[in-house]
Amino acid sequence: MTLATPRLDAVPPAETTPVLSVRDLRISFPSEAGTVEAVRGVSFDLLPGRTLCIVGESGSGKSATATGIMGLLPPSASLRGEVLLGGQNLVGLDDRALSRVRGNSIGMIFQDPLSALTPIFSVGRLLSDALRVHQDLTKRAAREQAAELLDLVGIPDARNRATSFPHEFSGGMRQRVVIALAIANRPSVLVADEPTTALDVTVQAQILDVLRLAQRETGAGLVLITHDLGVVAGHADDVAVMYAGRFVERAGVEELFRRPTMPYTARLLAAVPTVDGGVRRPLVPIGGEPPALVGLPDGCAFASRCAVALDACHSGEPELSQVGGHGQVACLRATEIADGSLDPRGDVVPVAGVAASDRPEAGEVVLRVEELVKTFPVTKGALLKRRTGTLRAVNGVSFELRAGETLGLVGESGSGKTTTLMEILRLRQPEGGRIEIAGTEVGAAGSRALVRELRQDVQIVMQDPLGALDPRLPVFELLAEPLRAIGRDRASISSRVHELLGLVGLDDAVSDRFPAALSGGQRQRVGIARALATEPKLLALDEPLSALDVSVQAGVINLLARLKRELGLAYLVVAHDLAVVRYISDRIAVMYLGYIVETGDTETIFTDPKHPYTRALLSAVPRPDPLRERTRERVVLEGEQPSAARLPAGCVFVDRCPLYRLSDDDVRRRCRQERPVPTPVTGQPGHLYACHGV
Repeated sequence: MTLATPRLDAVPPAETTPVLSVRDLRISFPSEAGTVEAVRGVSFDLLPGRTLCIVGESGSGKSATATGIMGLLPPSASLRGEVLLGGQNLVGLDDRALSRVRGNSIGMIFQDPLSALTPIFSVGRLLSDALRVHQDLTKRAAREQAAELLDLVGIPDARNRATSFPHEFSGGMRQRVVIALAIANRPSVLVADEPTTALDVTVQAQILDVLRLAQRETGAGLVLITHDLGVVAGHADDVAVMYAGRFVERAGVEELFRRPTMPYTARLLAAVPTVDGGVRRPLVPIGGEPPALVGLPDGCAFASRCAVALDACHSGEPELSQVGGHGQVACLRATEIADGSLDPRGDVVPVAGVAASDRPEAGEVVLRVEELVKTFPVTKGALLKRRTGTLRAVNGVSFELRAGETLGLVGESGSGKTTTLMEILRLRQPEGGRIEIAGTEVGAAGSRALVRELRQDVQIVMQDPLGALDPRLPVFELLAEPLRAIGRDRASISSRVHELLGLVGLDDAVSDRFPAALSGGQRQRVGIARALATEPKLLALDEPLSALDVSVQAGVINLLARLKRELGLAYLVVAHDLAVVRYISDRIAVMYLGYIVETGDTETIFTDPKHPYTRALLSAVPRPDPLRERTRERVVLEGEQPSAARLPAGCVFVDRCPLYRLSDDDVRRRCRQERPVPTPVTGQPGHLYACHGV
């Protein structure tokens, strides 16, 4: 049953003997530029039942550490140091010897469950094989244990679903199967590398609960690698912060969040958007870029980006040293920071235009969507396809968006957010309903000239900046291309490209570089500049920040806020990170199975959500505060989102709704038979919800 329950407390360790000891781990890779020192002297002990979270920006060495521990590095890599598991050093063992250890004494949960599972075998076969490799079991006994494992991790109808193949499961269910594989032989150590990165917040909450259950069942120590500091706050016992291939701070989770003592850690935390409080604190991005791990200069690797660095920081790299009442920190100014006499973030400059009071008044209507409908045929057959049903992706969606305003579309995968966005961007007559852009109805007059004009008014920023930019073109050509398409001359193109680079905070020096030579944040800024080239009125942003580190994400959030304020742009944002949505959105529309179930002002939605689905979404968002994250109540939704090809006759949320289970018979009947209509909330203009039970 779905209940609002607090998160389970961590299991206190019953033993003090480490199940895993890593000593002076060093990993390097050859490259054309020289030897890449990916991991430089990492050491730690992992106790049974404890969770060590390793955090840091991309390229800091987190995943290299995990694969080094597991012995999964490519043959070209060099691995030195000790990885002691049950007294045995795994470094130097051949693949045959490591195969006897992996999956038995140590298990790994990978980031992408689909690529981690063999597609030609059923999940029951995969689990049975994993059991029989390390245990003397009959096929029948292995099948029985496989079904029990699937039931343990929350797969419904486990015995029958064991015959299904990985592609027949949703992303969350596949990750549950990967967890079942990892714990099949009750290992003493689990390594999880970004196990929830590609999942919705509701599914992420379920997976983290399953992971904690698995840890409790096995008593294993867990090494959890993640970039989500909210996940760290809720699930870590100890935290290690990595930068440039080494640990720069290591402490208990409460100590680290309460008093970060390494400037890098403090800046990471300052860059994280949160969903708490009506007044948004300023986001402080970390300036500069992480260093290349080839030929690192003398001194602290963070010194060039540090706001409180001394001259001495550039001449010698500090070692991890103990700070009283905290943990270990690699910083020459750790004592000053620990006693409160120095702010490790340096001068924090508030971000203008982020607070609600700083927002400009919304202007004329830029986008109007009325009763939008989009369906897809469900077919069967390989050669002779026949239609067997209809998938209703978008059902009667309506909203308005004004100049200088941001509307966030939120919901789980499959809710219809991106389909709605794509229908608007197609600039063709919709299947059902009406789309109006800048006062012109899309599809009403099908002339190419009209579509060309509308195309200038609507642009998109994609989720993956590297995939969205042509790798064969330098930045100048990428920005000049849309300008040539609208007929600009050479002189005006050159002037406009220079203007665009300055607008998004990039130097003219990047104009000759190719996308592969840019950082993730720089690539996304180029993508935004390209979208702004034709001076659009509406910017569609499809998960624009999900591929970025939190430090880079903060800079892009600030950039989007500034551009909206200065240019009067209208933003239509599709995102699953509700903390980010709160920072950049003025209004929010919550979608479920193609319907908008609640809409309203951002702060109203966050402080007074009405629909049970909205409440579940908000309660699933991790908060980067250990005390609040571990004591708050959460609404964990059971089951998976049903297929849009078989919608219920009444409320589409009825099968997962916690209110339905508590309602009387009359309300239940209405929920099953009548589709709820949007209902306004008294005293809250523009706040509507579609629910019989509220």
